[in-house]
Amino acid sequence: MHISVLLNESIEGLNLKEDGIYVDCTLGYAGHSSEILRRVRRGYLFAIDQDKDAIISSEKRLKEIGDNFTIIKSNFSCLKEELLKRNVKFVDGFLFDLGVSSVQLDETERGFSYHHDAKLDMRMDQDAKLTAYDVVNTYPESKLREIFFKYGEEKYSASIAKNIVKYRENKKIETTLELADIIANSVPMKAKREHHPARRVFQAIRIEVNHELDILEDSIKDALSMLNIGGRICIITFHSLEDRIVKNVFKECTDIDPKVKGLPDIPDEYLPDFKLINKNVIVPSQEELEVNNRSRSAKLRIIERIK
Repeated sequence: MHISVLLNESIEGLNLKEDGIYVDCTLGYAGHSSEILRRVRRGYLFAIDQDKDAIISSEKRLKEIGDNFTIIKSNFSCLKEELLKRNVKFVDGFLFDLGVSSVQLDETERGFSYHHDAKLDMRMDQDAKLTAYDVVNTYPESKLREIFFKYGEEKYSASIAKNIVKYRENKKIETTLELADIIANSVPMKAKREHHPARRVFQAIRIEVNHELDILEDSIKDALSMLNIGGRICIITFHSLEDRIVKNVFKECTDIDPKVKGLPDIPDEYLPDFKLINKNVIVPSQEELEVNNRSRSAKLRIIERIK
């Protein structure tokens, strides 16, 4: 079962209006969307996802609450284009939950988990071309090393990439456990004691397969451009690379121009259009961590348009 992370904090952070228009950019299994829909009886919810299974499940769940919603099968990189197609130019709130759902992780055949044996896949969109199998079996050693280091912050990237290439000289790497074994044999014993040796590499491959970081910055900027005054964006991240992108984009649009910063009376046109709702990142409570260990790395940042 999927448990939505930082549910209360993000719903509260959106500061929902009953007649507002809201976009859940990562519908998943509708944990956040269900709560939004309950609170916007006279408003409207648009929910975006590319996972067919999640869409089918979520549509049933949302119909039990109301019919004032539309599910869009797409990637959130297309959020502006998809909303404009539906004559939506301004929005009161956007929510991004950038985690992989527990259902996806637990569905062995999706190939996201290093705990279960399955074909290497890791596609969020089952119709996409690129799979984890392609990455692992066709990327040159230098490219593997680069994505493991860049997207997984894996310090043993070089030895892991080298061993993958060496292994596939004799046989294609077909399954998740086959890959997890190669990774485990490529790192020292000390690293195995700290955390599962495959965790960072699997994260890196998943990010590569789904182009997760490539699309994030542009998507946030699109959301910011469509936000009504008083509207908010809540973004839940699960690793430092995502969080850094969110933090930097938010900082960029809430900073006062350095040319006028410090002046006693700053002209209105030089003041930022947005403000941060939480200066410090919001993390799960101890109670949430006890119920859902997968929330341990989650961080929530919130921004509001003020003019």
